[in-house]
Amino acid sequence: METVNSHEVYANAWMTVREDAIRRADGSDGIYGVVDKPDYALVIPLEGNRLHLVEQYRYPLGLRRWEFPQGTAPGRAETAPLELAARELREETGLSAGRLVEIGLLDVAPGLSSQRGRVFLATDLTGGEPDREQEEQDMRTGWFDRSRFEKMIASGEVTDAQSIAAYAQLLLWEKD
Repeated sequence: METVNSHEVYANAWMTVREDAIRRADGSDGIYGVVDKPDYALVIPLEGNRLHLVEQYRYPLGLRRWEFPQGTAPGRAETAPLELAARELREETGLSAGRLVEIGLLDVAPGLSSQRGRVFLATDLTGGEPDREQEEQDMRTGWFDRSRFEKMIASGEVTDAQSIAAYAQLLLWEKD
């Protein structure tokens, strides 16, 4: 597939939307709408058998959702994944990790977005005060044992696809 033309349709501090005219292998023309966002870090804070989650209001859904701490750098900046993971963990939970290990890679929605996410396991945790962004001021945090977390997934209380996929990556990583 060849990109023939590309133009930005919309931009804000978090993302851009572009429309690409493409030519397929058979010579036919087509269009892709692409949401470009910087890569994000998702952190699984683990202490013994407990996972630390954050709950926040997700505007597009109109719902509060429990999920693992995750995010991008402000202003669409590209940041080293390990640095971004440590920042997101500290910012959203106040926790600092003595050990932060990358365990996986996720593509958010590869049919419409270029954004990718790196999954980190955070252990040897110490507490502190969160330093949340303005949009995160109503965020709550909590510790959940794994069986409770799995029940939250099964019951639809946790629906964040990235958090569920990251947990699956954790389970596979622990098998090695």
